[in-house]
Amino acid sequence: MPKPSEKRLAHFQEMVAYDRAYPCFGTSLAGMDEAGRGPLVGNVVAACVIMPAEPLYEWIDDSKKLSAKRREELYERIMETALYVGVGRASPKEIDDMNILNATKLAMERAADHAPATLCIVDAVHGLYLPFPITSIICGDSTSYHVAAASIVAKVTRDREMAAYAEAWPHYGFERNMGYGTAEHIAALKEFGPTPEHRRTFIRKFVEEEADE
Repeated sequence: MPKPSEKRLAHFQEMVAYDRAYPCFGTSLAGMDEAGRGPLVGNVVAACVIMPAEPLYEWIDDSKKLSAKRREELYERIMETALYVGVGRASPKEIDDMNILNATKLAMERAADHAPATLCIVDAVHGLYLPFPITSIICGDSTSYHVAAASIVAKVTRDREMAAYAEAWPHYGFERNMGYGTAEHIAALKEFGPTPEHRRTFIRKFVEEEADE
């Protein structure tokens, strides 16, 4: 990968400095984030990641600030070197049954269930039941190196799931909209109805009759 810009490198150094303030950095400090709260279809996916002190990957940042190609490259590097990576999911039915916030918490608890962590930094979620302390911070994916790494794992994992959905149900453009309510997606919902992976509570305003059947 090419060298990051000076601005991006400075931001990377700030994220690493934030995490280094914790004594367990590089051994048992975890970061956790999710992907997929807003889409109309698919799982909400959480990732919990513990990174070593070395190597550090200068491109790691909030996944939303990275291209799909860069996220894929970083995902592979994280998976190769991380001390721990856990991925948890909550299904569309679980989202419908317990609402998206509680389903997100469930996915996070599943992701971190076996993590050998002594502390976990979480992006803006409180009330998790985990066997170690958590620190919840706003904008964690742009503040903490570990949370940013987790955001990449969660995003790439979910995007790959959406690519598989696109092959199974080609009418909805999932490979382009990643399940979000774009005009293309809504038009397909109205024409073809929901797939088994649609969140019924999310799509009622678009296809109320079909969702209530």
